[in-house]
Amino acid sequence: MKARFLCAMALVLACFTAYAADPIKIGVYLPLTGDNAFGGQLELEGIQLAYKQHPEIIGRPVELVVVDNKSDKIEAANAVTRLVERDQVMGIIGTYGSSLAMAGGEVAERAGVPVIGTSCTNPLVTQGKKYYFRACFIDPYQGAGAATYAIKNRGYKKAALLIDVSNDYAVGLANFFRRSFQRLGGEIVATLNYQSRDQDFTAQLTEIISKDPDVVFMPAYFAQGSIIMKQARELGGTFVLMGGDAMDNPDTVKIAGKAAEGFLQTTFPYSINMPNMSPEAEAFTKAWRETYPHKDPNVNAALGFNCYLMFKDAIERAGVAEAEAVTTALAGIKDLATPLGTLNLNETHDAEMPVGITEIRDGKQVYLGEVVPE
Repeated sequence: MKARFLCAMALVLACFTAYAADPIKIGVYLPLTGDNAFGGQLELEGIQLAYKQHPEIIGRPVELVVVDNKSDKIEAANAVTRLVERDQVMGIIGTYGSSLAMAGGEVAERAGVPVIGTSCTNPLVTQGKKYYFRACFIDPYQGAGAATYAIKNRGYKKAALLIDVSNDYAVGLANFFRRSFQRLGGEIVATLNYQSRDQDFTAQLTEIISKDPDVVFMPAYFAQGSIIMKQARELGGTFVLMGGDAMDNPDTVKIAGKAAEGFLQTTFPYSINMPNMSPEAEAFTKAWRETYPHKDPNVNAALGFNCYLMFKDAIERAGVAEAEAVTTALAGIKDLATPLGTLNLNETHDAEMPVGITEIRDGKQVYLGEVVPE
């Protein structure tokens, strides 16, 4: 009888141990190929760095399941479908690109799987969503930050807008800049549009030059933004060029060359050149350089890192790796210390943090500080 009891107990313990050792599956869907591959790759490496530091959560190993969304909306929806249905992940990290996040978010919402967006800044990503969160601020905040800095810190009175009308990110951010710039007393003297994949901006820039703005706000991605810089200077434009977080790429200077000089950019509050780094930012930078010695980190890497930290924090507070419990815990994230500062999530599931400002000086990105949008 005693032998049977001991055998039964051993079986229970074995089952319990096996259950406890089951991996926590966290999916990752990012653009690892296509137009947005640079940002997606950096975000993945940030996630992998955080995973390397914390391979277990609540005593269980974490398994990252990575899917390339190929910088395509349909592929983004397919990637989330695969992660949910085939891989049966508990939660998902991604993605770079608001339009990609909106496509994938619809799938995750129907499935009831929590997702943390990396750098998808369009308000529609989380609007009306129970299961979508993000590690970044949103475009109304970023656009207001850019306008506030342009008027309050630089004294610019006249601005022009150059917008990729086929891109949700660009259209949204430009509109939010417009509203804030005008509300603060500035004048929008011209609004010119283009389409993704355009390479010649002569007509738009010639029109802008004729209006003599102090600053041109162009919320482009780095490849087209760099071409715009070169063509603007070749045409004799002397205005300041300003962009958003999607311009954060070392290839900006490589492509634009001297034309990038003086370029202003809103960004998230992290840079390898920032003064007075927090202990968390210093630790992240040190760990990154040890792991990826041939590549500098940027804000995308830090945002990917933060997404993993957010899941870790939520799972630990929930005490279980179950979708509903973790979703509730994510909504309650407060005062989480990260490389991007202390992170809080507001009622719309968006991160609250200052807007950083950088400038290209002598071919290098210089972190100027933070601005609080007005």
